[in-house]
Amino acid sequence: MFLRIDLPLSGAFVLVPSVYHDHRGYFMESYNKRDFERIGLDVEFVQDNESRTLRAGTIRGLHYQESPMSQAKLVRCVKGAIFDVIVDIRPESPTFGKWVGVNLNEQNHKQIFVPEGFAHGFQALVDDVIVVYKVTRFYSREHDRAIRWNDPDIGISWPIENPILSEKDRNAPYLKDIF
Repeated sequence: MFLRIDLPLSGAFVLVPSVYHDHRGYFMESYNKRDFERIGLDVEFVQDNESRTLRAGTIRGLHYQESPMSQAKLVRCVKGAIFDVIVDIRPESPTFGKWVGVNLNEQNHKQIFVPEGFAHGFQALVDDVIVVYKVTRFYSREHDRAIRWNDPDIGISWPIENPILSEKDRNAPYLKDIF
């Protein structure tokens, strides 16, 4: 079973799974097609990805794939803690350019569903973080894009200043320059 918590950006939500604890640890389902369909998530995931981030403060993002290879994502943090961010980049959307941030960590087991038409990124809040996510379309280098992590028109409040960035993320274009 999953609790669905809708976010203020249309189509985006947090999923909270039922977690069963006992003296050995815990058990949970991170994905269940029937339960997902019951709560309105009827998509086909085609690829699972995993990233490890070594240092707190590191930002990965804001990434997306452009059409026709746009991806929806289901993201969770299985080790450590992250501040996960999504940005609505659908030009026709009333929330275009708006963002939402959610804390995902190994204790709360929350997952965020990122619809197509959103950029996604996260900042590691602790050292040694592992993030796993499902996507609805295969990776396409040709369609892979990024938006600047500190775009002033978006105004994301990242929790840790002076982040560690890849060259790609440091030099990504601003949202106003991609349309």
